Amino acid sequence: MRNFLLAILLSASTVFAQGAPPQAAADQPYTMEYYYKVQWGHQQEFLQLFLKNHYPVLKKGVESGRILAVKIETPANHMTEDSRWDYRVTLKFKNSTAGTTANPGEEALTKQLYPDQETFRREEQRRFEILLAHWDLPVTDITPTNPR
Repeated sequence: MRNFLLAILLSASTVFAQGAPPQAAADQPYTMEYYYKVQWGHQQEFLQLFLKNHYPVLKKGVESGRILAVKIETPANHMTEDSRWDYRVTLKFKNSTAGTTANPGEEALTKQLYPDQETFRREEQRRFEILLAHWDLPVTDITPTNPR
């Protein structure tokens, strides 16, 4: 039994040691990558809807200071279908709270930006209909500040 418990403790410590380092302190910038995999042949439609209906909301987040930076990328080369993603949107939030909680003013903001809410909801529904997968990945910059 003693050897069994020791083996479990050693396994657990190995798993935790290999994990990603924690994000920065609560008052430091917090980075999140959002990946989108779109039905084949609908990439341009998705991007057009994203830029029309979601990107302006993100820009308002930058204007308010909640978001520090927005970057939208697409891969230059193809990947295997199981690992394929079409768009990566990287947001650098002012802190982890801004990055992990809903923006309380977002509903009012979308009503202000998109007075025709019926069209907005229909287009957002379409954007998600052509989406095959979406995942969020918090990332930590571990670049040494003083490389040796």
